[in-house]
Amino acid sequence: MVINTIDAKTLKKMFLAGAACIEAKKEIINELNVFPVPDGDTGTNMTLTIMSAVKEVNNLSDPSIEELAKAISGGSLRGARGNSGVILSQLFRGFTKEIKDFKEINVTIMTNALQKAVETAYRAVMKPKEGTILTVARGAAEKASALVSETDDLVYFCHEVITHMEMVLKNTPELLPVLKEAGVVDAGGQGLLEIVKGAYDALLGKEISLNNITSNDIVSMGTGRERISTDDIKFGYCTEYIIMLENEYNLKIEQEFKAYLESIGDSLVVVSDEDVVKVHVHTNDPGLAIQRALKYGSLTRMKIDNMREEHNERVIKDAEKAAGEQKKEEKKAEAVNKPRKKSGFIAVSMGEGLDEIFTGLGVDYIIKGGQTMNPSTEDMLNAINEVNADNIFILPNNGNIILAAEQAKHLTENKKIYVIPSKTVPQGITAVINFVYDKLPEENAARMSEEMNKVKSGQVTYAVRDTSLDGKDIKQGNIMGIGDKTILSVGTEIKDTTLELIKCLADEEAELISLYYGLEISEEDANTLAEEVMKQYPNLDVEVHYGGQPIYYYVLSVE
Repeated sequence: MVINTIDAKTLKKMFLAGAACIEAKKEIINELNVFPVPDGDTGTNMTLTIMSAVKEVNNLSDPSIEELAKAISGGSLRGARGNSGVILSQLFRGFTKEIKDFKEINVTIMTNALQKAVETAYRAVMKPKEGTILTVARGAAEKASALVSETDDLVYFCHEVITHMEMVLKNTPELLPVLKEAGVVDAGGQGLLEIVKGAYDALLGKEISLNNITSNDIVSMGTGRERISTDDIKFGYCTEYIIMLENEYNLKIEQEFKAYLESIGDSLVVVSDEDVVKVHVHTNDPGLAIQRALKYGSLTRMKIDNMREEHNERVIKDAEKAAGEQKKEEKKAEAVNKPRKKSGFIAVSMGEGLDEIFTGLGVDYIIKGGQTMNPSTEDMLNAINEVNADNIFILPNNGNIILAAEQAKHLTENKKIYVIPSKTVPQGITAVINFVYDKLPEENAARMSEEMNKVKSGQVTYAVRDTSLDGKDIKQGNIMGIGDKTILSVGTEIKDTTLELIKCLADEEAELISLYYGLEISEEDANTLAEEVMKQYPNLDVEVHYGGQPIYYYVLSVE
C-alpha cells in the first residue's frame, strides 16, 4: 500500500483513532509512573487532554484541515491536564499550526509539522528534561527529517518514524536514572507513541473501535435521564459473569442457552472463547440466569447491579449537580457585581479541611484537584473568570499542575496572572500567608515564592506496586513517606513511617511542624501522632489540622 497524501476526512479518522488508542491504554500508561503512588495519572491526564479536543472535533460534520486544526489545538489547549497533558497540547498546537493552510498533507508537510510540534513543546517547558515525552517527540521529528528526501510514501514514512520512536522510548531509562532504577520507560513518551500508533492504524484502513470516541453525545450522555421513570426499566438487574466450562458446551447448547436468557431478559451478550463464556444480560431474576449457567461449569467475575437503584442515585446526583451549578452562577453574578479588587487568589486544593484553610486565608476560588485529579487549563480559565480582580495569584500546589496554570495565564488577556509555583499544599499555605496587601503584585509574587521555598513538605500514602526507587525496595501495600523530591521513608505502619519522614525533614533550624490528616485518619489517631512528635521534638511547635484529603494519610510541613 502506498499513500502520498492525507485529506481532512482521513486526518479526522486518524486523530480519533489515536485518541481511542490512548484511552484504551491509559491504565497501562498510568502504571509506568515512577512513583508507585495510588494516583499515577500520566495516562489519565493525556487521555482527558485529547478527549477535550475530540469533543471539539466531533462538533464538525465535514471539516476542512483548517477547521480540524483549530478544533484539535483549541480543544487540547483548554482541556490540558498535568505536565504530560500540557506538553501534548503544545505538540498538537505546533503540529496543527503548520498544517492548517493546506488541503492535503504530504511527507514534506508532515515533516515540517512534526518539527514545529517539537519546537512549540520545548518552548512551553521552562526546563526541558530529556528521557521524557519531549525526547520521544524530538526523535520522531529527527527521523522524519532524515526520511523526507527519500520517500513520498506516507505509509513507509510513518512506519519508520514509529519504529524510531519505539527505539527512543526504550532508551529513555538511559537518559533518566530514576526510570532505570524503577525499571520503566517514560509514561508520557509511551502515551505519545500509543496516539501515533493508533493514528497509523487508521491510515492503513484498519478497523478501530470508536464507540466511545465518535459519539457527539460523549459528554452529555446523562441529559434528560431525570425525566425517565424507573417504571420504564423493564428488567432491573444487570447481570454479568464468566462461565469456566467443565461440561459439554457446543453450538446447539449455546443457542439453547441464549434462547433461555432471552426469555427472562434482554440486552443479551454471550461470547464464547474455547473454555470460557462471557455473559451479560438484563433480567428481573439474576438467580435464574446464574442457575442455568451452572449446568455448564463454575462461575467467576460475577457482578449484579440494581439498575433502578443506580438510576435513582443518578437522578439525585444530577439534581445535586444542577443545584451546584446554579449556586456557582449565583456566586459568579455576585462576584461580578462587587467592586473589582486589586488582588485575588485561586488555589488548587484536595480536601474539605484544606479548602476551609485556604478560604480562611482569603483565597477567592478553590479548584478541586491536587494529586488525585489534576485540573485542566479550562478549569483554571473558569476560575480566573470568576475572580473579579486586576491581579490574580494562582497557587497550583502540585508540580504537575503548574504548566496548566501557566497555559491559562498565557490565554488570559484582561487580567494580570501570577502563577506562584507551589508544588505542595503546605507551600501554597505559606505563600498566601506571606502576601502583603500594600506591596506591588510583582513584589508579592517574588516574596511568596521565596518564603514558600523555605518550607519542607511531606506526604504519606501507600504503594500500589513493587518497585525499587532511590535505593529503597518498595513492596505493594507498603506505607511511603514522600518528601519534596523523593521517597524518604518506607514501612508497614502509618505512624512509624510518618515519624521517620519527619525525622528526615526536621533539622536544627526547624520551628514548626504542621500535620494535615486525611479522610482515612481519625482525629484521635492524628492527635496521638502529634503527641509522639512533641515528645521527640520538645522544642518545636506542633499543629494538627483536618485536611480531609483522599489517598494521602498525612500531608505535613516542617518550617
